[in-house]
This record gives sequence, C-alpha cells and structure tokens, in this order.
Amino acid sequence: MHIEFRHLRTIRAIHRAGGLARAADILNITQSALSHQVKGLEDQAGVELFVRRSKPLKLSPAGHRLLKLAEKVLPEIEALEEDFSALRSGKSGRLHIAIECHACFEWLFPVLEEFRKAWPDVDVDIRPGLAFGAMPALDREEVDLVVSSDPEDLTGVDFTALFDYEPVFVASSQHPLAARDFVVAEDFRDELLITYPVDRARLDVFTEL
Repeated sequence: MHIEFRHLRTIRAIHRAGGLARAADILNITQSALSHQVKGLEDQAGVELFVRRSKPLKLSPAGHRLLKLAEKVLPEIEALEEDFSALRSGKSGRLHIAIECHACFEWLFPVLEEFRKAWPDVDVDIRPGLAFGAMPALDREEVDLVVSSDPEDLTGVDFTALFDYEPVFVASSQHPLAARDFVVAEDFRDELLITYPVDRARLDVFTEL
C-alpha cells in the first residue's frame, strides 16, 4: 500500500468537513477528483474508509486508523515546512561566529542579547576554539562571521569596521614609566611581555607602537 501526504490531508479534510463537497473546497480540488482519490485509496487498502450512507459522512474503523496516522504525521510535516520557510527567508537558522579579539567579549555579549531579541529563532554559536585560526575557518565556510582586529585582503570576504581603538599603557604609579606623557615601543625593551601565542606580526604591541 502506497500512502502519500495528499491521502492523509484528504482523510483529515473529509473528517473535518463532514462531506466530500466541503472537503473538496478545503483541498482546492473538484469533488469528482476527490471521489476518485478516495476510491483509489480504498482500492489500495482493500477496505472501505467511510460509511457511505451516513450524514454527515463518517469514517469507518479503517478510516479512523488512517485519520489517527494523519493527525500524527501532518502536524510534523507542516511544522517542518514552516521551519524550511523560515530558513529560506533568513528568519531562523544558526549563526557561527569566531572571535580573534578576546577583549571583544565585553561588548559583544550585550550586542548579541539585542540580536536575540530581534531574531529569536536564530541560534548563535561562538567558536572560541578558532580564536587563532578564524580567517582560514571563514575561508573554509566553517563560520559565518569573524570579529578580528586584523583585516586581510581575502577574495569573497567583506570587512566592515566596527569602531576605532588604540593601545593604552596602564601601570602602577610607582612604575618608572608612569611619569611619562607618552611611551614608545623602545621603552618596553627590558619589560616582561605576556601575550597570546600568536605570530608577532599580529600583536598590536609590535605593529601599532
């Protein structure tokens, strides 16, 4: 026996409408086409699905079994169709973000809260494990968005500036450099530098000072 979704929709529509004429209107087909569909389904099943001489039209025991299946399956299918429609329209889905700038978390989370209010059906996945390889991951389409302080000229990738910032030197008032009006990179020659395990060319202390 070959049951299609249209058969399930048919049995549900006839049960709800109580007759073929109103069910045909619900399904947007002719009453004749609906009758042929019901006859074909009954021929496949080898049993009658309706009590023919009842008004309103009633389901037979076999028809009730099929209706039970329809009421179980069709809501799942309809929910899936809505999910796919939302995905196509961009209203739902998953946004994968990689962050190269650890200091960005402080302002990013409040921004994401506003994003979730506007797009409640979009799941946001932050990929901290890609912090030191975010751009290659973007190129491999493993993430959708990268927050980075090091824009690169990559084909097919658009960079949008979020804000300007500058490195700031913070020290104890007792530190020898604290009295300076400004500092330069040379002033840190004898200082101990603790930083992230990335290439020196990506560290602002070497590139911006």
